[in-house]
Amino acid sequence: MNLADALYQLTPSPTLLLLIIASIALVESLALVGLLVPGVVLITAAASLAGHQELALPAIMLAAFLGAVVGDWASFWLGYTQHQRVTRLWPLSRHPEWLARGARFFQRYGTLSVFFGRFVGPVRPMVPLIAGMLRMSPRAFTWANLASAALWAPAYVLPGYLLGRTWQQLLDIPEGSRSLLVALAIILLVMAIVFSWLRQQVGRSGRLYRLLAGGARRHPVMRRLWLSQSAGAGSEVPLASWLLLVLSLGGASGWTLIVMQHGADDPLAMDARINALFVYLASPALEAISQALARVGDTYGVLALVLPWGGWLLWRRRFDAFAHIGGGLGLIALLNTWGKAFFARPRPDTPDYLSGSLAYPSAHASTAVVLAGLAAAFIARELPPQQRHWVYWGAILFAMIMALSRLAIGVHWFSDLVGGALLGLVVCALVQLAWQARPRDTLAPCPWAWLTVGSLALVAARIAWLPPV
Repeated sequence: MNLADALYQLTPSPTLLLLIIASIALVESLALVGLLVPGVVLITAAASLAGHQELALPAIMLAAFLGAVVGDWASFWLGYTQHQRVTRLWPLSRHPEWLARGARFFQRYGTLSVFFGRFVGPVRPMVPLIAGMLRMSPRAFTWANLASAALWAPAYVLPGYLLGRTWQQLLDIPEGSRSLLVALAIILLVMAIVFSWLRQQVGRSGRLYRLLAGGARRHPVMRRLWLSQSAGAGSEVPLASWLLLVLSLGGASGWTLIVMQHGADDPLAMDARINALFVYLASPALEAISQALARVGDTYGVLALVLPWGGWLLWRRRFDAFAHIGGGLGLIALLNTWGKAFFARPRPDTPDYLSGSLAYPSAHASTAVVLAGLAAAFIARELPPQQRHWVYWGAILFAMIMALSRLAIGVHWFSDLVGGALLGLVVCALVQLAWQARPRDTLAPCPWAWLTVGSLALVAARIAWLPPV
C-alpha cells in the first residue's frame, strides 16, 4: 500500500468531513479560542482530504463559509452582550495587548475592519469581538461578515483542495521529475535566503552599505559619485535599486543568450521536462484557476487592478507617482512587444485567442513582476523597516503564482517565464532609481482598504464578463 492509499483510508466520511471543515472555520473565527488554534493549517489539511476524496467544491466552500459566518457572529454577540466583562476572561486577562491591537485596527478602519480583519491573522478573531463591544450596528456587521466570508472561504479552501486533488499524482510522479522538483525547490530556497540577506545588507544600517560607504570616502572620485547618489530621498544611496538593476540586467542578457542559442523552435531540456511535469499534473480545477489568472494578468486585468489606484493618485494630484507607475507599465509593455517580435519564439501551445502571439519573453510574468514590485516598493516606504519584508514576500508570491499559471495552461516554456521575470525586474529597478533621484512627499494617508475593494470588484467583473486577450 502506498502513502496516498494509506491517507485515503484515514479520511472520514464526506458528511463528517464537511462538518469538520465548518467546525474548523467556526472555531478559528471565535474570539479567544481562535487565537490559540492553528486554523490555517487545520483547514488546509481538511480541504486537502476533501479534495482527495473528490467532494464537490461548492459544498466544501459552503461549509467553510457558514462556519466562518457563525463564528464571527458568535464573537460579535459575545462582545455586544458582555462588553467590558470580556477583558477579564482568559487569555485576554493575561494578554491585554491582543485586545488593544484589535481595537486600534477597528478604530482605524471602522466597518471595513470586519471585512479585512478576517484576512489579517493577528487581529482576525478579535475584530468581531471588538465590533460588538463598541456597539457596531448589527446590520452593518452582518453585511461585512457575509462579504468577507464569501471571499475568505475560497481563498483558504482552494489551496488545500487542489493539493488533495493532486497528491496522488505528486506521490507517483516519475523519478526524473522528482529530482527536477527537488532541484527547483533548492534553487528557490537559496534565492529566498540570498534575497533576504541582500535586502538587509544594502540598507543604510546594513554591513555591506557601511562597507561601501567607508570605501567611497577614501577616494575623491568615488566620494563625489556617492554624494551625488545620496541627494535623493532620505539622503541614502539607492544601493538596493542599483544592485537590482545590475543583477537583473546581467541575468536577463545572459539568460536570453542561452535561450536563443537553442533556436526559436528548440526549447531547453529543462523546458521540455517541466512542461511534461505540468501536463502530468493537469486537472480541471487547476486549468480553471489558471485560466482565471490568465485574465487577471492580461491587459484588461491589469487595467482593472490599477484603475482605482491611478484615479486616487490623480485626485490627490500625485502626478509624479502616477507617471512613474504608468511609465513602468508602459515600458514593460513596449519591451514585451519588441522582444516577442524580435526573438519570434513560438509557444508550446497556442489557443485561438492567442493566435499570432509569440512566447519569449512572457508578458504575463514580466507585467506581474512590475506591477507587484512597484506596489511593494511604494507600500514598503510607508511602513516601519521591520514590517517591509512581508510586503516584498507577498509581491514575490503573487508574481510566482501568475507565472506558474502560464505553465499550467501550456502557453509558455519555463524559460519564457524566467526571461519575463528578469525583464520585469530591470524595469522595476529603473523606475525606482528615477523615483529615488530626489526627495518625495509621502503618499499617506491612503484609503487602501477602499481601493483594494475597488480593484477586486473590477477584476472579478473582468474575469466574469470579458473574454481573454
